[in-house]
Amino acid sequence: MDNNPLSTSRIAKLYKTDIRRLQKAYKDKLSGYNDWSQKSHAENWLLFSKNLGFYLSIDETSLSNGELYTILTNKYAKGGPGAIVAIIKGTKSEDIIKRLNTIPVSRRNMVKEITLDMAGSMNLIAKKCFPKATIVTDRFHVQMLASDAVQEQRIKFRWKAIDLENEAISEAKKLNQKFHSYTFSNGDTRKQLLARSRFLLFKSSTKWTKLQVQRAEILFKEYPTIQETYLLAQKLSYIFENNTDKDIARVKLAKWYNEVESSGYKAFNTISKSIYNHYESILNYFNNRSTNASAESFNAKIKDFRRQFRGVRDIPFFLFRLCKLYA
Repeated sequence: MDNNPLSTSRIAKLYKTDIRRLQKAYKDKLSGYNDWSQKSHAENWLLFSKNLGFYLSIDETSLSNGELYTILTNKYAKGGPGAIVAIIKGTKSEDIIKRLNTIPVSRRNMVKEITLDMAGSMNLIAKKCFPKATIVTDRFHVQMLASDAVQEQRIKFRWKAIDLENEAISEAKKLNQKFHSYTFSNGDTRKQLLARSRFLLFKSSTKWTKLQVQRAEILFKEYPTIQETYLLAQKLSYIFENNTDKDIARVKLAKWYNEVESSGYKAFNTISKSIYNHYESILNYFNNRSTNASAESFNAKIKDFRRQFRGVRDIPFFLFRLCKLYA
């Protein structure tokens, strides 16, 4: 049952009219959609240059069936009216740059800072369209890479544990014996230990519950390499969370980089190369401690809006309603 008192389905029931007829009437007559100045090109691009501000975020989001759109938002709007600067179909840098460069250069030069993820296309868009702006690589994307490297270690050992258990079960069947999994002091089997450790490895040890502390002690004793990679990831988080001086952060990040190189972990070496390639823009975080959280939050609003309407069947009309709220 629909719990939204203002939904078209409830209004249709209240006035005993066909819901599809009501939706069509709203779209064609009441909404103002047919008089929308950007209707003709809405599916490909939308531009609201009046919403351009000093501090921007750029990110990508999926509207329907994996169809990606690049969204530029004004941080000062805090996810409310005036937040949307541009919505452009696709993620190809040349297409985005061409469209954003239709905004007068004097307006684009007013942008002081733009935050983004580690995608090369986003970096190129920022450089070409906002040449005066400081580019900030989002710290959470950097930290997520480190967390993924830890999870890669855990998953590798988990698959090995599954294979060993399957082999043991097969061997027991051949001998007509009942198979019993070894359990640790907390009641986990080896396979369960590796599966249930997933969430605790994303968190700081100061935020673990008593059960997670117990599970981590067993996990790290059995798999020292998981502990080593976890500590490397936590050291990176600590640099971001406990430093406000860019020069000090630069030194600490360089030390962390050297520690990663000497560790010999392939996944972390890949991360260190990514950090090296975005070194200055990552360090720019320490200027104002700016992140791309506003863009991620806006993406969540789009997903929620999409969920309320049970998906996106008519992309231009969906974007019209979205822009009514946030542009």
